[in-house]
Amino acid sequence: MVTDTHSAAIRAAGLRVTRPRLAVLEAVDAHPHGDTETILSSVRELLDGVSRQAVYDVLRALTEAGLLRRIQPSGHVSLYETRVTDNHHHLVCRYCDKVVDVDCAVGAAPCLDASDDHGFVIDEAEVVYWGTCPDCAAHQR
Repeated sequence: MVTDTHSAAIRAAGLRVTRPRLAVLEAVDAHPHGDTETILSSVRELLDGVSRQAVYDVLRALTEAGLLRRIQPSGHVSLYETRVTDNHHHLVCRYCDKVVDVDCAVGAAPCLDASDDHGFVIDEAEVVYWGTCPDCAAHQR
């Protein structure tokens, strides 16, 4: 059951299991790359009357705990996903803003090998591919 999996993950992150935290994780699972408004709407279907601030607070806490990943492609609002255990990237359509996951092209986390690290210890890379999704490309023809 999804709730049991989410409960275990929340506990493992050192957080208390609460209904809003469970609802937010379920909402993000149901709407990968969902923005705050989409997640808020989905959570309110599960928990009538939950406040906007409560959802914002849960999103922040779950992101800080590593249970959610927040991405923000240039010029876009924050988007959230539960796929946090690997180094993957995103494709963003310039026309409809559709966002999809894309695995790294080669090996495990190849993007962490910068041409010059300037002395940094690199632990994460963020790559966003921009283009036109198949549906938008078909409409342009």
